[in-house]
Amino acid sequence: MAQLRQDYPQFVERETAVIAVGPDSQQDFIKFWEQGQLPFIGLADPEHVAAKLYDQEVTLLKFGRVPAQMVIDKTGVVRYVHYARSMSDIPENKDILKLLDQINSEERNLENR
Repeated sequence: MAQLRQDYPQFVERETAVIAVGPDSQQDFIKFWEQGQLPFIGLADPEHVAAKLYDQEVTLLKFGRVPAQMVIDKTGVVRYVHYARSMSDIPENKDILKLLDQINSEERNLENR
């Protein structure tokens, strides 16, 4: 989350909404967001509704959810998915930002046709 907080302005520059979904209760999410001063949206998902919609793995061996990152374009199409094997298997922001630049470029090219 610190990585996302640090680079959040770069996501905003790319007209990207960052939403972190987690298994905690709403009360726990609010507390965590306030303590971490996180500028993006946090969605409490203790019933795993969002996790199930996007096939995010929930495993007791990993003590909860396995991290996943997704990029969904403005039309609602999932353009990128990475299901991590562990907390250390999370793509770097620079790679996600590069992908966003590519998607935004494609969208501009379609608009200019």
